[in-house]
Amino acid sequence: MIDLHCHYLPGIDDGAATLAEALFLARAAVADGITIAAMTPHVHVGRYENSLTSILSAVVAFKRALAHEHIPLQIVPGGEVRLSPEIMEWLAQDELPYLGVVDGYRIMLLELPHDRVPLGSDRLVRWLLENKVRPMIAHPERNKEVMSNIDKLYPFVDMGCYFQVTSASLIGEFGRAAQDIALKMIENDWVSVLATDAHNLEHRAPRMTQAKAFLEQRGMVGLAERLTQTTPARILGIH
Repeated sequence: MIDLHCHYLPGIDDGAATLAEALFLARAAVADGITIAAMTPHVHVGRYENSLTSILSAVVAFKRALAHEHIPLQIVPGGEVRLSPEIMEWLAQDELPYLGVVDGYRIMLLELPHDRVPLGSDRLVRWLLENKVRPMIAHPERNKEVMSNIDKLYPFVDMGCYFQVTSASLIGEFGRAAQDIALKMIENDWVSVLATDAHNLEHRAPRMTQAKAFLEQRGMVGLAERLTQTTPARILGIH
């Protein structure tokens, strides 16, 4: 399986704090059946001042550590970009981290605030699309406003955004409300990929195998493959 959202790079956001923790997470990912993982640290003004340049450097260092420890996890660079006006500046500076290119659009993991869908979000998304960047909205099922009203996602659906649902949400680890929204999104065929959003082994460990099995047990074998392998591979340009 391919995981397009996780926080393993040590010491640069709220994921792994140390290299040792990062390596533990990588081993857990391999044990969970993940072969490729996109490193997607937060890019968040005033909180996690990461950029494409700094992420690329951190990925190179972590690749060396994985090879030294003989951990068979292939990693690629990415980022979880918080919705903010600075996105326009970062795009101009070529400092936005993308996951790949699909149909001429660069795919970028975009995070909304956890408690709301800010007014004007659709305008920024439309601007990104006009500039050939297609947002993949990170964990919308965990957004409090979306949990209260799934209709908040309709503008992003209509514009052609991708959606990444957290695998742990699907199996109920983020509560009933998040699970219900994840299932509704599955029913509506809105979900593009499942990903772990793994941060640590205590509370936010990789859970792809369980989520894939959850879908398979409900007769959605093809969908399970598409969300955990086929579409992620297409985004990364793996054939």
